[in-house]
Amino acid sequence: MMPKSDAVPLRRMRPLLGTFVEIGLVERPAGTHCAERTFAAAYAAIAKVHDALSFHDPHSELTRLNASKGQPIRMSVHALRVLRLARAMTAATGGLFNCTVGGAMIARGRLPDHGGDSVLPVGDADDIEISATHACLRRPVRITVDGIAKGYAVDVAVSTLRAQGVESGWINAGGDVRAFGELVLPVLCVGQNGNAVRVELYDCSVASSEAGARADAGHDGEIIDMHSQQPVSGRWSVLSHHAWRADALTKVAALAGPAMRERLLSNLGGRCVVAEDVDSVRASAA
Repeated sequence: MMPKSDAVPLRRMRPLLGTFVEIGLVERPAGTHCAERTFAAAYAAIAKVHDALSFHDPHSELTRLNASKGQPIRMSVHALRVLRLARAMTAATGGLFNCTVGGAMIARGRLPDHGGDSVLPVGDADDIEISATHACLRRPVRITVDGIAKGYAVDVAVSTLRAQGVESGWINAGGDVRAFGELVLPVLCVGQNGNAVRVELYDCSVASSEAGARADAGHDGEIIDMHSQQPVSGRWSVLSHHAWRADALTKVAALAGPAMRERLLSNLGGRCVVAEDVDSVRASAA
């Protein structure tokens, strides 16, 4: 993955978010030490989101919320922001994206059971109450934000880079990719028909999800239909301006019927990558 630019970018890669996260800087900060501080700040921002919202970590803010038995839990700004986005997307999609399927994922052995009372396999957006500083659950559901938090972490890292004075660059978190600034970033995606599509990102994001028989049997990234509580199979890549939205909309693309998929994604600020007669798509936030 190489940007179209005369400048030779600086890159770093670290394991985070259950994958490898690559950060590239086209406009270099002055001095090597300054560049390393910039990378460190971006990775620290990603780690903060991960630590707050990890379903696997028995001590994360999300785990404390899931174990709260309806009591309000004080949560960090990032955690509350992701919960608001996840709740809003759950409501806006009629549950096609659903952050309350943690119970079903636990029952299927895809997410860890941290104990506690019996839980509902799935709930809805109204099960989550959020105030300025706290969140609580109205019913015994288990919230999982795996379908949105990785993209959100990418967006937070981009904001961190810009605050550090970086004008152009990209972040790739295991297929959740965002390019920003005066940069055209070629990315190879898989369209709905399984063919490869070369997408050129310009101030834009793309996220990809794969589920079903081809996916690793030990991978916890299933996409569950809330009605049947069964997983779906396929590959989906979605374009949107922010990475959190592209990440969430891959689940909507997976579960929406073909007749409504394009219109629904468009209404929610995204579009599917489709390989048909062309092998290259120019995508931007405009």
